[in-house]
Amino acid sequence: MAAVLVLAITPALAAPKLFESTQLTPSGEYTFGIEGPAVDRDGNLYVVNFGKAGTIGKLAPEASASEKYTELPEGSIGNAIRIDAAGTMFIADYKRHNIFAIAPGATEPQLVFHADEMSQPNDITLARDGTIYASDPAFKARSGRIWRIAKGPDGAMQGVAMTAPRAMGTTNGIDLSPDGRTLYVGESNSGEIWSYAIEGDALTRPKLITKFEPNTIDGLRTDVSGRLLVARILKGTIAVLAPDGRVTRDIALKAKEPTNLAFGGSDGKTVYVTQRQGGFIESFRTDVEGREHCLQRHVC
Repeated sequence: MAAVLVLAITPALAAPKLFESTQLTPSGEYTFGIEGPAVDRDGNLYVVNFGKAGTIGKLAPEASASEKYTELPEGSIGNAIRIDAAGTMFIADYKRHNIFAIAPGATEPQLVFHADEMSQPNDITLARDGTIYASDPAFKARSGRIWRIAKGPDGAMQGVAMTAPRAMGTTNGIDLSPDGRTLYVGESNSGEIWSYAIEGDALTRPKLITKFEPNTIDGLRTDVSGRLLVARILKGTIAVLAPDGRVTRDIALKAKEPTNLAFGGSDGKTVYVTQRQGGFIESFRTDVEGREHCLQRHVC
């Protein structure tokens, strides 16, 4: 009788389900001030306040625990990180009203901008040409503004508080549209998200995109399709918004106090979330690449 050869077929590894979040790092790695996630071109994730205030932690690709990357000068505390296409890291220091930069391959922060007039630089975003936009909330006054920071003729960073046709609330989460022409700003006290056209040092054509409950929004990011992903602090979700403000999805998280998020992974479709409740990082897969991830690779 002829032998029958039976081939064992090993099933392919199942891809992670979209929009299902898992905890990546141990609880308690980061302080209550966990914030400012940003991913470099090599896939390393950086988050402020690792172990103690004023530090930056680093989570390598495939790692399950963070390590200390660097520390800001004494008295400075980071709240936001962004990384440009050249690999330069920018950090907003809300305590001392500074913007620091760390060059590729270095770990030492260098002061590139300071303004005594700032209430506190909270979140920042980077335009294609390297311009920095920084939210500057005054929480006690329930007000805020946006700063535009860019290189002057001498190569030094210069900044100005942008004009706007309306009084802003406590400006917090901030990001740009894929074409760089629109700035999205979340106002924590009102729960509102506004869009503005950018005209030099002026913000024009304000439009209310959507409104959540007061004090339930924090950081936000855009993807290459123009959607906004918003950290719903105290709600424990990431809201996905169409450019017109419609909530198309609410992604459940592992804890209730997400402060911010960033896109990473080899395809820019892994979203990392900083969780204040528990002091850890969690992540989920999405279906569209993040705007900044695309810009870092010069393909947008």
